[in-house]
Amino acid sequence: MNIEVKVPAVGESISSGILSVWHKKDGEHIRKDDILFTLETDKVSQEVTAPEAGIVRLKAREGDEVKIGQTVAEIAPSVIPPASKTAAKTAPATKPAEPGPVPPPLPVAPSPIPSPSSPAVPSATFSSMAPSTPSAANARAVRKKLSPLRRKIAAQLVMAQHTAAILTTFNECDMGAVMRLRKDLQEVFQQKYGVKLGFMSFFIKAVVDSLQAVPAINSKIDGDDLILNNSFDIGVAVGTERGLIVPVLRDCEKLSFADIETQLVRHAAKAREGKVSLEDLQGGVFTISNGGIYGSLLSTPILNPPQSGILGMHKIQERAVVVDGQIVARPMMYLALSYDHRLVDGKEAVTFLIRVKDCIENPARLLLGA
Repeated sequence: MNIEVKVPAVGESISSGILSVWHKKDGEHIRKDDILFTLETDKVSQEVTAPEAGIVRLKAREGDEVKIGQTVAEIAPSVIPPASKTAAKTAPATKPAEPGPVPPPLPVAPSPIPSPSSPAVPSATFSSMAPSTPSAANARAVRKKLSPLRRKIAAQLVMAQHTAAILTTFNECDMGAVMRLRKDLQEVFQQKYGVKLGFMSFFIKAVVDSLQAVPAINSKIDGDDLILNNSFDIGVAVGTERGLIVPVLRDCEKLSFADIETQLVRHAAKAREGKVSLEDLQGGVFTISNGGIYGSLLSTPILNPPQSGILGMHKIQERAVVVDGQIVARPMMYLALSYDHRLVDGKEAVTFLIRVKDCIENPARLLLGA
């Protein structure tokens, strides 16, 4: 009796997804727990494994939108006949044949379920007079469906622009003190904790300190109600091949620098492997986005609803600044705070951003918790 492979439930609010990749071919012999396909939803990407061994028959194409519980494949039980093993052992050795003319290669049959993201290539069995099909690389344009994640990102960004009164305030900070401290501690820190000391942990600590000082930014609007968050769960935007996701670090006020760096490494690895879970993305109260790793000098980040604030970090660049009446070159970074002006006044936003700047320019205070 064939075993049905159904799309598993991946969250309470998710009813469908895109079958983005088949990892096995139609008619292929598979083992139990082999990865069969990847399911992409607007929140997570999940690999689905085979419940049993056998011959797999595919019933959906790559790129199809599939419902939770839908049958996308069947597995026919398959057993290797013992006679074939016996024959292999008892077959008499034969004298190698004399080399002769090499026969032409057999034609390769096309995949039974081609991906809709690229046009099918004619099989070698077709007549040489058959018209050629232009490849996607040579086409002037290629149409394909937006991924669920990209659709979700688009909807979220448009919703944020339409529902919040987004305003951005700017400042800049001197990164010299953090860079010196990081350089002095790096070797000992890495030997003790097994991770590098990065800039992000300083900014997460600075944001927590600033949220504690300006609680209006650690709040959100829910209908006619104001919700004040007492937690400090900070989201860190991570760019992936599928799009931008924002894993959340919980209770950052209780985490050490080593705890933060360890969690950042773990989240980055899960993002690269497509193994971020719904729980990893939910519940953030504030977001940090570092466009500087891509070379961005300045930007206006968009809120991550229903949050009321997002901090944009940017490229560290030596600029001429005045220090004690002298023009000197300093490693400077522009900071941008976008906030919901319905809830946060300009004074509070500027106070928050200056507090972040002060924490970064005096990092010893963060290390000491002062």
